[in-house]
Amino acid sequence: MKKIVIFGVGLIGGSFALALRRANAADELVGFGRSTATLEQACQLGIIDRVGQDIGLEVADADLVLLATPVGQMTGLMARIAPHLGAHTLITDGGSTKSDVVAAARANLGDKIAQFVPAHPIAGAEQSGAAAARADLYRDKKVVITPLPENTPQVVARVRKVWELCGAVVSELSAQQHDDVFAAVSHLPHLLSFALVHDLAQRDNRDVLLSFAASGFRDFTRIAASSPEMWRDICLANREALMRELQHYAAELYTLHQALEHNDATKLEEIFRLAREVRSAWTQQ
Repeated sequence: MKKIVIFGVGLIGGSFALALRRANAADELVGFGRSTATLEQACQLGIIDRVGQDIGLEVADADLVLLATPVGQMTGLMARIAPHLGAHTLITDGGSTKSDVVAAARANLGDKIAQFVPAHPIAGAEQSGAAAARADLYRDKKVVITPLPENTPQVVARVRKVWELCGAVVSELSAQQHDDVFAAVSHLPHLLSFALVHDLAQRDNRDVLLSFAASGFRDFTRIAASSPEMWRDICLANREALMRELQHYAAELYTLHQALEHNDATKLEEIFRLAREVRSAWTQQ
């Protein structure tokens, strides 16, 4: 590819750029973002070759555009780039939700919709910003693409190849399947982690509680250090599926509450044993 334009050169977009640079997959990497300081840092770190100045000019002859911003910003970006996209410019994204991103694309890309192949890299860290980017972030990690009916097999194959050049293992789901799955295994765990820390943060004895918190608390709450802005957008974007998962989890908590209230050791051990077996089998895959 001659030119790749990346909107958002933090952990996701910056790592995408570094991985493709390592693979010698692009002649030029151009970055856009809200923070001039972050863009300049990305240049200094060799993540991008230069900071983009004119969105229309840059996307017109780009081979690929990556939207690596919080999902709440993608609607506005799509509206800005749509009039200028070249006929052969492909678009993909790194958003953690897909139904809302697809809806935004349909509303803003118009007859360019066939050039957009949604994606979600299942890789990340609590750190953010250009300094957190690394070339191996996607190595052996899953990337889910959710092709649209308008995408040709050739277009899907090109976007798949780009993510594979980053080292990723690519899978395909529909947008709705994606959102249902990740509401359960990603969005709900983040919500629970934030909720636990927020609960303790409001207590008068917060400092005492945290002074005795050990590795179990640290492991469970690690993801509460993630970007509040990003996770606000994700939760709102996937709120229907996430509310369903919260209802399932609330029912599970009620079952535990009942077992404790009735001193039901058998029920507690039954729940714990199944959870342990399933997790052990999963970690050995």
